[in-house]
Amino acid sequence: IRDLTQEKARESEIIAKQVAAEKLSTELRENQGIIMGILDAAFHALFVIDENCIIQMVNKKSCEVFGWTKEEFVGSNINIIMPAHVAEKHDQYMKNYLETGMKKMIGTQRELIACRKDGSTFPCVLGLSETEKAGMICGFIRDLTKDKAAQAAVLAKNAELQIQQNLIMSILDASFDGLFVIDEHCTIQMVNTRSCEVFGWTKEEFIGQNINMIMPPAIGEVHDGFMKNYLKTGFKKMIGTLREVTARRKDGTTFPCRLGLSETKESGMFCGFIHDLTDEKAAEAEILAKKRLAEKIID
Repeated sequence: IRDLTQEKARESEIIAKQVAAEKLSTELRENQGIIMGILDAAFHALFVIDENCIIQMVNKKSCEVFGWTKEEFVGSNINIIMPAHVAEKHDQYMKNYLETGMKKMIGTQRELIACRKDGSTFPCVLGLSETEKAGMICGFIRDLTKDKAAQAAVLAKNAELQIQQNLIMSILDASFDGLFVIDEHCTIQMVNTRSCEVFGWTKEEFIGQNINMIMPPAIGEVHDGFMKNYLKTGFKKMIGTLREVTARRKDGTTFPCRLGLSETKESGMFCGFIHDLTDEKAAEAEILAKKRLAEKIID
């Protein structure tokens, strides 16, 4: 008779360890599946490489962006996603880092160029971090193609708007009358060349100033109140009409002028054209003087 107690105990212990190992393996696989599910839901491409620059893990976005499958990626050198002139030097960069510990890219974000499976390239942002315990390096790559296209579209639109604005200003600068554009706070936003010629201030001196600078003091000090009343009531006194008023130059002298005002509802701006009547009034005075002189001679 042989006592099997210890053997059975050892067998039970081995079986228990096997069950525990299988359970742990199952949990790890489940956890890995959860992690990969999270990473596959990421908006940006993910690469995990070892110290030999060999790809160990990628997510779905990496495949969508670059064109390779996960099976094609895993086991390949990460330099497959780099332009040739960078790829040929990348392994040496890794060796230098492992030897010196000097971080150039790790812990930073940089814009660079990446290469797809079909050979086409695109701009991207690369963010790198190191998992010290596992000895792995993780990189997220954000495709900037749409961002750059949007930026280019904005720049093109701005350039187009600038051309249009320059054209409009060229037309306005050719006007025989002074032009002023002000906002609801009576602050000058735009003037033309004729305004500078008539009043004596430069465009730089005009912009940002209150429009009352071109008015005699008695009118200038109450003008903001006129604007506030209009904005409050909507009652138009001057807008849409032509009025003869007196304006003031930089040197303090005044002159008669004709003012025409309009409102641009969309921008909330007010536009005024000012026609200098100095010569007309002088001509009228001369004619009147001659007429009176003729009447005296006749009498």
